[in-house]
Amino acid sequence: MNKPTPSAALRVIESDICIVGNGAIAKTAALGLAQAGLGVTLLGPPSPPPAPAAADPGWDARVYALNHTAHHLLSSLKVWDALDHTRVAPVDAMIVHGDGPHAGGLAFDAYGAHTNALTWILEDRNLNQALDAALRFAQNVKTATGRATGLLRDAHSASVLLDDGTSIRAALVVGADGAQSWVRGQCDIGLDYRSYNQRAVVSNFACELPHYGAAHQWFTGAEGIVALLPLPGNKVSLVWSAPEQLADTLRAESAQQIADRLAVFAREKLGALTPLQPELVRDFPLRLIRPHAMTAPRVALIGDAAHVVHPLAGHGMNLGFGDVAQLIKTLSEREPQRGIGDDRVLARYARARKEDVLLMQVTTDGLARLFETDIEPLRVVRNFGLNLLDKLPVLKRRLISHAMGK
Repeated sequence: MNKPTPSAALRVIESDICIVGNGAIAKTAALGLAQAGLGVTLLGPPSPPPAPAAADPGWDARVYALNHTAHHLLSSLKVWDALDHTRVAPVDAMIVHGDGPHAGGLAFDAYGAHTNALTWILEDRNLNQALDAALRFAQNVKTATGRATGLLRDAHSASVLLDDGTSIRAALVVGADGAQSWVRGQCDIGLDYRSYNQRAVVSNFACELPHYGAAHQWFTGAEGIVALLPLPGNKVSLVWSAPEQLADTLRAESAQQIADRLAVFAREKLGALTPLQPELVRDFPLRLIRPHAMTAPRVALIGDAAHVVHPLAGHGMNLGFGDVAQLIKTLSEREPQRGIGDDRVLARYARARKEDVLLMQVTTDGLARLFETDIEPLRVVRNFGLNLLDKLPVLKRRLISHAMGK
């Protein structure tokens, strides 16, 4: 059973790979690379004191829509079965609503896609608890805590220096430390950054009518994009990609006032909405971040360190799981004479991820731009496009297959 390594007790930690980060993508990468036979040190920030356990933790405001790539990866690591499945909701249908008096529409369902579920909705807390349990018993994984202060690289290895003098020496450093990645900054990797001038406002509600496993998304034009994702039972999770001014208003309102606002969209499909936890409303900024490279000498980036996209398709986390799966595959299939930090090996990883990442960036950015413009002729065109796509089954199947990660 692994326990965090006291930084002061060990001045040099030797590993094949050092992963910097403490989110779900970093933990999944640590488990996957260790199961591939590599020694891993997972470096996270100092842990805050544990909060007292609540009798009823309620529903986490941060949820993910995980596709089949994520499902397969987590299943192969024995993490999926360790989830609390009473808190996981399969999505059987996805219904997209256009805007305006002649709103278009687009619908997908699991039956038409020949699958048991399009995606699965689960909470951040549920996922991380399952990953933490797996890490406690993982072979080849050490955990370390501390603040990284320097990254040294040469032809043979890389060393992550911590503020207490400890160094973690590895053949490869993996940056899984989020959108403001310290690892990426140490490598002088440039990036393109654009704010959408929106924030995602999130909360959870009980719905009067059953949702039947359907996820709904409304493109509203001036009020942004409203998504209601199914949770187990008659519950839904809200992700409202709202313009900054509206987001400020929503954050100043109570959850019940937000529920009242949602009635114009949701009442016909879901009935009245009631806040599950009136105090639990959160928000986070929406931006597009495109680093100019996913690798540097002795470094690979994964997850939000490698790309940040608009959440309207719900695939930011899935891109990260795709990075993890590809990094494991690339390192496992390298020639015997090449090390895991070899430039050619890392270039293969970057090439393999380029198309999937670029397609998701272009798609989400294009849709966000298209639907934020509140001009009547453009509204007519985009609603016509939704209706046309809904009547083209071959194109619909290809679109949903890609979204599912198949």
